[in-house]
This record gives sequence, C-alpha cells and structure tokens, in this order.
Amino acid sequence: MKNQFSERFLTFIFFFCLFFAFIGRVNAQNSTSDRLKQIDERLRNVSVTVPGLNQKVQLSMSGASAQEFLRALAQANNLNINVDPQLNFKVYNNFRNETAINILLFLAKEYDLDINIIGSIMSVTKVVSPRVVIPPKEIRVTYNPENDKLGFELNDDSLRLVAKKISQLSQKNVVVPINLSGKKITAFISSAPFETALEKMAYANELKLNKTNDNVFIFQPLSEGEELYISGDNATAVKRNNKPAMSGNGGVPQGNFNISGRKDAGGQKLISVDALNTPILDLIKSTSIEAGVNYFIYSDIKGNITTHLSNITYDNFLTALLQGTEYTYKKDAGIYLLGERKLEGLRANRIVQLQHRSIDTIQVMIPTEWKRGVEIKEFREQNTLLLSGSAPQINEIENYIKQIDRVVPMILIEVTLVDVRKGKGVKTGISAGVDPTKKPGGTVFPGLDYTFGSKSINDFLSRIGNNSSLNLGRVTPNFYVSLSALETSNNVEIRSVPKLSTLNGHKATLSIGSSRYYSQSTQNVIPSLNAQTVVTQQFTEVNANLEIDIRPIVSGDDQVTLNIGVNISDFIGNPPLNAPPPKSTSKFTSIIRAKNEDMIVLGGLERTENSETGSGVPILSRIPILKWLFSSREKSNSKVVTLVFIKPTIMY
Repeated sequence: MKNQFSERFLTFIFFFCLFFAFIGRVNAQNSTSDRLKQIDERLRNVSVTVPGLNQKVQLSMSGASAQEFLRALAQANNLNINVDPQLNFKVYNNFRNETAINILLFLAKEYDLDINIIGSIMSVTKVVSPRVVIPPKEIRVTYNPENDKLGFELNDDSLRLVAKKISQLSQKNVVVPINLSGKKITAFISSAPFETALEKMAYANELKLNKTNDNVFIFQPLSEGEELYISGDNATAVKRNNKPAMSGNGGVPQGNFNISGRKDAGGQKLISVDALNTPILDLIKSTSIEAGVNYFIYSDIKGNITTHLSNITYDNFLTALLQGTEYTYKKDAGIYLLGERKLEGLRANRIVQLQHRSIDTIQVMIPTEWKRGVEIKEFREQNTLLLSGSAPQINEIENYIKQIDRVVPMILIEVTLVDVRKGKGVKTGISAGVDPTKKPGGTVFPGLDYTFGSKSINDFLSRIGNNSSLNLGRVTPNFYVSLSALETSNNVEIRSVPKLSTLNGHKATLSIGSSRYYSQSTQNVIPSLNAQTVVTQQFTEVNANLEIDIRPIVSGDDQVTLNIGVNISDFIGNPPLNAPPPKSTSKFTSIIRAKNEDMIVLGGLERTENSETGSGVPILSRIPILKWLFSSREKSNSKVVTLVFIKPTIMY
C-alpha cells in the first residue's frame, strides 16, 4: 500500500513538472513572437525614409562574423547600422533576392537579437535574458533578551551570515575572521544561554570560541594538533599529546617538552626545561605549576619555542623565554603578570640620571633593537633619560647606560712654538739721474746711504775747476747722485706657549699667522660721447699661518696617542710690485704616542733664503773696479727655524 502511494506521488510530480515546462515554453515563444513583431513594426516605419530596407540583396557568407555580415549588408543597401561589439557569433547563410528587412528579421529570430532605431540609425544588440532572482535563504535564529537565551536551526548555512543575524538580534558583537568567511555550519539548539549556545555551535562545527576582555565573541579555527573537549558547560581547545611525558618530580603531564624542578641549598626552587617546538603559552602554564607560582595572563601569547635550560630560577626562565618577543612579565604582590609589552599594568617607568656623559651621545649609542617598544624621552635640564616600556628591556638598557657612563678624561695640551730668524744683507752701488722728487740727504753712519743734489754736485765741480785748468761744467737743477754702502743683520727669536684643552677623542685646533695685502687695479672704460676711464684699486689679503690639529686618545696605562696634523706657511723674500707675496708651505701628519706629561719635539722646519740682485751700465758694470762706479748691487741671505714642542697632561 505504501509503495503504491509512492508511485502515484512520483507520477504526479513528473506530470506537474512537464506542465510547468510546457507553460514556460509557451510563454517564451509568445515573448519571442512579440519581440519580432515590435522589430518588424520599427523597420516598416523607418523604411519610408530609408528605401534601402526594401531593396533586394544577394549575400553569401560562410563563417563570417556578425560584424562583417552586417557591415556588408549596410554597404550593399546604403544603410546605417550600429553593431554591438559583444556580438561574436558566426554567420553561415546564403541570401538571394531578399529584402534587407527580412534578412534583419531572420537574424533577430535566429540569434536572439534586438534592433532599436534612432532616426535612420539601426542599433543591433543581443537580447538581455531576464535574470532569475533566487530569494536568500532564511537564517533561522531566535533570541530572548529577557533571559539572554539563544536558539537556532542551521543546515549548511554561512557562518558569516549566522554571526551577522545573531549580532543584529542580541546586540552583541560576534566576529568571524576572514579565513572563516566561507565556512558552512550545521547545528540545532532549541534554547540555551547565549555564550553556551555559541560554544556548542563552535564545538559541533570543529571551531573554537574566544571571548575578549571587551565582551567580543570571536570564532576561530582549530590550530594544527588541537582538538576540542567538553568540560561542564565549556568547550576547551587543547593540544593533542602524541608523546606524553611526566616531569622528574612527579609533576603535571607535558606535551613535547619535559619540566623538572628541585630546591637548592637555600630553599629556592630551580627549574629545568627541555622543549622542542612547544607553544610558549603551554610552556609558561606548565612551568608555573611546577614552580608553584601564581600567574595571570593578560593577553593570548602566541608562538613556539625550542629550548634547553638547566637549574635556573623562575624569573630567569621567564626572562630568557620572552626575550626578543612581543611579550613581557611583571611581578606584583607575588603574582606574575604576563602579556604584551604595551598593555597597561605591564609597563615599567625608570629615570636614568647620567653622571658623566651627555644625553646626546648616550641616545646614539643605545642599539636600535633594544629601543623597540621602549619610549625614551630626554630631560635636558637634569641630563636625564626617562624610560617607559617592558621592565626586563628597561633593566637591560639601564645596565648598558651605567657601563658606558664613565668619566671622560680631559687632556691639557701645551704647545710651545719657537721661531728663530737669522738674516744678513749687503747693499752697495752708485745711482744717478734726473728726478725732481729726490731730496738730498741720508745717513752716513752706521751705514752709507746718502743722496747728493744738483747744488752740492755743482759746488764740487766748481771747486775742482778752480784748482785746475780743467772745466767740468755744471749739472741740471734736478740731477742727483746716490751712494749706498750698507750691511744689515738680524737675529730674532719668537716664543709662544698656548695651552689647549679637549676631551678624550675630540680634536683641538691651533692657528697662528700673519696677513699681507697687495694691490690690484682694474681699469673700466665707459663708452659715451666723451669716453670716461674709471680705475678701481682693490687690496687682496694673503695669509701665512701655522696650523696644528691634535686629537688625543688616552689608553688605560696613562699613555696618550696623538693624531697630529701640521700645516706651516710663511712669506719669503720681498714681494714684487702689485703682485702676491711669495709664500712657502709645509704640511705633514703624524701619529705618536707619549706618556702623561712627557714633552715631545714634533720637529723643526728650517729654511734658508739667498738672493743677489744688481743693475748697472752695460759693459762698464762688468769691468773690475769700474763696476763699483757704474752699478748698484744688493745681496741678502736669511735662515728661519721653527720648532714645535707638545706636552699632553691627562686631567680627570
């Protein structure tokens, strides 16, 4: 009886489907017929103004594209046809003595085309099929705000849409991460407390549920090796333990790690840990139980670690375990607080007062890796650094600063400069000429440098004529005769003792010198009806300096290494008229080492200058004896010695 009922039911369903298929086909045919009638009516109406539609044409196409076929039809009958670029079908037709209207209607029927007309332009496009709208599946979720109970009936529903519906009904935040947006879930609960219902939903679909401190529920996938178990009203995710082991003192069972503990002679608990690719959080929990300490975890601690530690304290274990990670710990009232370094309650603040160094140099010397996650502020008025961040990280930075915050030695450098100059010059000769600016007179002692005027010379010539019959005549009024016979010598010693002070490793500079000036004339002509000439005279400075650069470095045995650079320049000889004075330059660098308060002779610069100049009457100035009457000569030689003495003194 039951089988007969089933057969009749299936037969009814079959004929029911055939009926609706027939109705759908009839409707589609009616729709196509109506569309073709509308296209025919449009083309007939426009054929009055476009005679090419009623003209017969002969076209034979085999595998031509729709664009090419319609373009050929338009050219043959002088039609304006716009073809949709999306038409990509091929035409295999042969038309003879057929009007363009009938060809277009045939194409519209065979290839589901639509023809719209604007003026004389016919636009051929593909008929847009009506989209089938599928109503969204209803998410069956109920929530009673009075008793905070949740119910749902889910069958292969989207987890993202389910979480959205629950959040809308309960006004509580339920979050699905991106990697679970395509997850499908199936579950049924009539009515249960909100959090319990979500946990059972997660358990039924191999997910885990986490609740944050701000009451946000987050679905998460199980990690590799995790599985769920139900404890009371809660579903907890734990690691699968493929290799169980026990601690040495009968402690708690472990995963892929072993933990043992013992007490030293002073009664302090020491921990030994041997772990291989073990989650940090699991290691902290198990070690805390073994050490018997109280702990509180502020945030989820992620990451795995491999380590081997023997007989260390619990504090040293946490320091080594969390070093280089984003997590830290803090001990408050005997409770260990663990979590991210930036969380409130785990940050530490420290004031570091510098005793000997400046905060500018200390800031640069702290390694960049150590400063990550630590805020460092400067208090320049007190030469203090304010540190805020993880306590172990701050302790490391503070210990490092104390190691480099040492007294920097200061070195007093005494530079003794001795400049000895010795010179000798001889000037002899007779010069005569006509010059109204020459004035008679001069010196006779200690050297002869005297000029005779025309009056004295004429008086001398007249006296010679009175005593003899020889008449030598007279000279012109501006005639002069100069006699020179002068020998000079000089011996000059200049001594200077400047003192320089500098910190260890910093450079001290000393510069002593003189300046000379020479004249440069520039002539500019200003063109105009009356040309004007402007002469500009400019004095240019030339320097000759003694420059010494010293950079001392103090060693541990009171030895001082000196990096010395010396640059000595000096003027030599007499400068030519309106030209730069000649100058000599000596430069050298040296690295020497001396004991504290030792005197160093850096070196001496010795320079000898010889010059001899002369002028006279040609031929006569080269004849012995006569050359003294018909020439003027000047000869000089000088010797310059510069000595540098350096004495470093270390001052703490």
